[in-house]
Amino acid sequence: MLAVTATSQSADDPLSGLEVGERPEPEVPEGWAAVRLRTAALNHHDVWSLRGVGLPADRLPMVLGCDGAGTTEDGEEVIVHAVVPSPGWVGDETLDPRRTLLSERYDGTLAETVVVPRHNLVPKPEQLSWEHAACLPTAWLTAYRMLFTNAGVHPGSTVLVQGAAGGVATALVQLGSAAGIRMWVTSRDAAKGEQARALGADRAFESGARLPERVDAVMETVGAATWSHSINSLRPGGTVVISGATSGDAPPKAELTKIFFKQLRVAGSTMGTREELERLARFVVGAGIEPLVDSVRPLAEARDGFARMVEGAVAGKVVFTVG
Repeated sequence: MLAVTATSQSADDPLSGLEVGERPEPEVPEGWAAVRLRTAALNHHDVWSLRGVGLPADRLPMVLGCDGAGTTEDGEEVIVHAVVPSPGWVGDETLDPRRTLLSERYDGTLAETVVVPRHNLVPKPEQLSWEHAACLPTAWLTAYRMLFTNAGVHPGSTVLVQGAAGGVATALVQLGSAAGIRMWVTSRDAAKGEQARALGADRAFESGARLPERVDAVMETVGAATWSHSINSLRPGGTVVISGATSGDAPPKAELTKIFFKQLRVAGSTMGTREELERLARFVVGAGIEPLVDSVRPLAEARDGFARMVEGAVAGKVVFTVG
């Protein structure tokens, strides 16, 4: 089968370890299912794997990819949930300390076939296109859980998204706007702020700018560079939800005094459950949301998509068609 594989790792030249070529068809363990992929999508997680972050070298070669949608052997159209819990785990799989994502321990979705536990199969709504279905399992699921499970916000609330152009940030804007939440964004790039407004953001501000009023929740993926601004932007009793720290995880000021005096909540958030992915798919269809897609290309041209992401030229999801 055709697959996109990490064969080696380099922090400085991640594409040097990327191979697009033939791999053996995977075996299907008891309780697992084979999915013939129709579409798959690229994430920064895939580039980090090539840089040697989160994927131990002794697991190479590894088929990359967390996002995918396709058909089972009996013809069922499904979206693949990428979070795989440890054997015997019961309950929210994101809380399992031994959980893993596809492409970390088990081969991922950038291939003609992926094998996953049967529980990880989510029915694809008929109205959802294959391209949009492939966008949902990672960045969009992360955004859904941040906003609707962990933020404690409601229609009419005001939410600040730190950073306007990333995959999670874009999904947050589209989901929140569709749910009747007033979405604000920050960006160092005015053009990216305007793009967020076109997707549904109510207002866009320069990074670090003083806001006209305090917000009910802040969605934080940047980390050290924006942490102080996030805490100072919250109303008393507000919540900051953090799912990443791309600028570092050690802010110069922890703002602990403000956190306890204003009774702020800090909620960590990682991916989402299978049930949340199923609800997300239904919500996207019901609300008429079209996930922002940067480009669609055949899986055989995956290297070009990876290069575009490494260069920072991506706006929305890079989607690959399979077969």
